[in-house]
Amino acid sequence: MLANDVTKGEKNTSSWTEFVLAGLLYHKAPTVFLGLNLVMFLIALIGNSLLLILIKTDSGLQTPMYFFLSQLAFMDLCQVLSIVPQTMVNFVTQRYNISLYACVTQIFIILTLGGAECLILATMSYDRFVAICRPLQYPVLMRRRICYILSVGVWFWSCVQALTCSLYVLPLPYCKSNVIKHNMCDYPALVQLSCSDNSAFEKTIYIGDFLVLLIPVSVILVSYIAIFLQVLGPHSSKRSHKALGTCLSHLCVVGLFYGASMLTYMTPISSYSALRSMTNTVFWTLVPATMNPFIYSLRNRDVSAALRKLFAKYTSHK
Repeated sequence: MLANDVTKGEKNTSSWTEFVLAGLLYHKAPTVFLGLNLVMFLIALIGNSLLLILIKTDSGLQTPMYFFLSQLAFMDLCQVLSIVPQTMVNFVTQRYNISLYACVTQIFIILTLGGAECLILATMSYDRFVAICRPLQYPVLMRRRICYILSVGVWFWSCVQALTCSLYVLPLPYCKSNVIKHNMCDYPALVQLSCSDNSAFEKTIYIGDFLVLLIPVSVILVSYIAIFLQVLGPHSSKRSHKALGTCLSHLCVVGLFYGASMLTYMTPISSYSALRSMTNTVFWTLVPATMNPFIYSLRNRDVSAALRKLFAKYTSHK
């Protein structure tokens, strides 16, 4: 669909069942934006796939930390796959149409993965807190059953949050426009395009956002403050000091992820900008997905050793 078709869509007052993901048509430098997206996508795809293979195949990586890390890598992998390929195909074919059902499905997938990542990051910070600050209790507090319960809780709550948003926007009457100035479907954009009163939904969803965003942020901050105090204390070990480097790198990526997520989903829907959200989305999807494999592999002896073993095994069979 071309720019003149977009203009027609904006003027039409029908109840829409098909939308136009026109973010790239309104972007000042779409080719540069797509080029950066593609580079980060390929790095994230290779890095997270390799990390998943290493954790799955290496017996030395069967610990709670790597159990949660494998889930983070899976979430990052699915997140970039659910956004970037579709954006590339739309740009190449110049067809930006998407049906309401496909749009709602994408919203459900992205919110489920995004919410799960919020919660798994908090779980991982708690895991590091126990490992560094309560090492003698670690085998009990982070035993396999507890890890499974935490994992199920992460996926269950993120699915509930995503399903609530998806089922709400599906039956809404859309009579304002069918043009979404974004490269993907986003529920605040759909709510903006509807011609119904959504004030009750906004209040309800803010409570859900509080549970998925602000509470995990609080857990992460408390955990890392405790870790820093432990590492900087007089009885800290060399191992704790090495862990501090990874924690600081992780904290930077977490800051980007949560900051961009809050700017997108914790601002009033009336002030939501799809074009601004398109930029923010890069910082809570592609940037963390690109950086996480490097943070947890290049600075980690266990992962580096597993990577060397994998390459040695591969080259010996050639």
